[in-house]
Amino acid sequence: MQSFRTELENPIVEQDIINLEKKIRQFREGNITDEKFRSLRLARGIYGQRQPGVQMIRIKLPYGKMTLQQWNRITEVSDEYATSNLHLTTRQDVQIHYVSLDRTPELWTKLEQDGITIREACGNTVRNVTASDRAGIDPDEPFDVTPYADAVFRYFLRNPVSQEMGRKIKISFSSSDKDTAWSFMHDFGMIPKVKIIDGKEVRGFKVLVGGGLGAQPFLAKPVYEFLETDQLIPYIENVLRVFDRYGERTSRNKARMKFLIQKIGMEEFERLVKEEYKAVKLKSVPIDADAWVATQPAPVGPVPAYSIKDTKKYEAWKATNVFEQKQKGYYGAYVKITLGNIGSAISRQLIEALRPVIADDVRVTANQGLLLKYILPENLPYVFSVLETAGFANAGFDSVADITACPGTDTCNLGISSSTGIAKVLEDVITEEFPDLIYNKDIKIKISGCMNSCGQHGIASIGFHGSSMKSGGKVLPALQVLLGGGIVGNGDGRVADKVIKVPSRRGPDVLRSLLHDFEINGEEHELFNQYYDRKTEKYFYELLKPLADLSTLTAADFIDWGQAQDYATAIGVGECAGVIIDLVATLLLEAEEKLELSSASLAGGAYADGIYHAYSSFVQGAKALLLSEAISGNTQIGIINDFDKHFVATGKFGFEPDFKTVVLQINGNEPTESFAKSYYEQAQSFYTAAQVYRQRVNELVQA
Repeated sequence: MQSFRTELENPIVEQDIINLEKKIRQFREGNITDEKFRSLRLARGIYGQRQPGVQMIRIKLPYGKMTLQQWNRITEVSDEYATSNLHLTTRQDVQIHYVSLDRTPELWTKLEQDGITIREACGNTVRNVTASDRAGIDPDEPFDVTPYADAVFRYFLRNPVSQEMGRKIKISFSSSDKDTAWSFMHDFGMIPKVKIIDGKEVRGFKVLVGGGLGAQPFLAKPVYEFLETDQLIPYIENVLRVFDRYGERTSRNKARMKFLIQKIGMEEFERLVKEEYKAVKLKSVPIDADAWVATQPAPVGPVPAYSIKDTKKYEAWKATNVFEQKQKGYYGAYVKITLGNIGSAISRQLIEALRPVIADDVRVTANQGLLLKYILPENLPYVFSVLETAGFANAGFDSVADITACPGTDTCNLGISSSTGIAKVLEDVITEEFPDLIYNKDIKIKISGCMNSCGQHGIASIGFHGSSMKSGGKVLPALQVLLGGGIVGNGDGRVADKVIKVPSRRGPDVLRSLLHDFEINGEEHELFNQYYDRKTEKYFYELLKPLADLSTLTAADFIDWGQAQDYATAIGVGECAGVIIDLVATLLLEAEEKLELSSASLAGGAYADGIYHAYSSFVQGAKALLLSEAISGNTQIGIINDFDKHFVATGKFGFEPDFKTVVLQINGNEPTESFAKSYYEQAQSFYTAAQVYRQRVNELVQA
């Protein structure tokens, strides 16, 4: 791996990239465990693929925004380091695939030249902050949530509170009560509200916490009907501090915030959150939305000559993909991107052709499309002609025919059966057999390659997730069918019911059966979920039961969509092997690194950050010594308690009155300079004592 020098002006970003290069080298040399390196690179957007030796890079776009220059930069990076394809995700990110690990620091440098980051796009961090794609131009919004989403994104990026949590945190901002960012399925979901207080309009948010999909979906719980905007960031930070300390760390399947709330109860959870207010960095974080630089239309000018090949298709596109913004006289236009995949060459073609007529603000949508903004009505035909030439002028954005799907077994280690292959086939079924459904935006079809719901099947009207079945001693690809999920509004949502499992090859017939049945038996103006509720889950089980019959299987049923050979369940490798090293020494090294970060924060006057780094050093040091005694804790608070039990109570270490009291000073003191320095010194003393103890134990073992 060649060394390089970044030309970035931001020293923090520059150091981040240099550190990544250093850690990759240490990993290659066998000085960092595979598990530790995985955690480190995931927090930098580098994700092992199903295919050995290559990586997926997730590019973090807060609320899905790309300037045209940023979009162009991503295409250039994909050409140079990946496969010249951009994959738009359900969390408004862009992913590129088949990247060499050793080239990731250089790739990151290229992205940062246009202010694009991969930091904390994966891993146990605060992931990308998503928002309704119409935010800022939504006719229904009480105010633009974009400045607030941006402030949350920037506040928690590189924040020590959220670097190595038990699991990821997902945050969303909806633009109105229609809740198009699905607040009910996030760890934090915000819906904008306004109140008149003392004759003045005051902005705030309805706040929900503890939602999530995956194998066990939970609907988020409302904690505030109205939280003023300056209190939002402190509240999120307090919750993250509780999650970091009390959240599960051993069992990955139980490590999300929804499980912590389920375990301790909402009342205890809220009590712990309130305990953190004294120690939080800022008690109020005002966000000056008036100073936010709003998106501007492109300068009015002539457009190039153009022609429309299919006028009927243009009218359908205009009816389904175009809407008038709250800024009268301007229109937004959605671009339907099948499976979220768009090539870099086509992207550059669109950028240059559309630049004269759209705003410099393109949004990646949560259903894997694009939103173009501030289009004059007279320029809509030209926009369509550009999309038509590029092959991206399909009507039916966000309709039944616009299916959301994760990459599944194409690249993901966790994929069980193909999601992209079946998604394409189902779209063809709708287009060819139910063409009028491109105008139906009630029914949402979503597909995931496994139960983890990256394709959001758990909140779909009609959802599928990858699975497998056995017949005659052989395994065949299968689909779990789910029905009845979706948005209700104002923070209320529906989780889809698991109805039946069928062979994957029968997925098209499942869709035909459902759509024909609804078409024949649905009442006038009845929505699909209303029909599902009226008929009940049992009715749909019986309707689809013949398709689950394994006595009529053919050879084709044992071959997954898009494949040529018989199906076999497998988990991709995609990760480099690491050598066995001293895990205790590694944990102590991490404790030392936290102290170095604490010292740097104190020197820069960031006392709250310095305190949190010192706290992390305490925990890592205690974890190391417990591990040396074959004791492993599954939460930070458990590690603290176990250290008292096994080291302080036994006289191996002395703390007054105990280790827990010393460490948990963190949430009993204001983050002042004097406390920060005192707490750092105590953490440093503990680290030194831990090293001495470890050395003494090693000497006794060797003797």
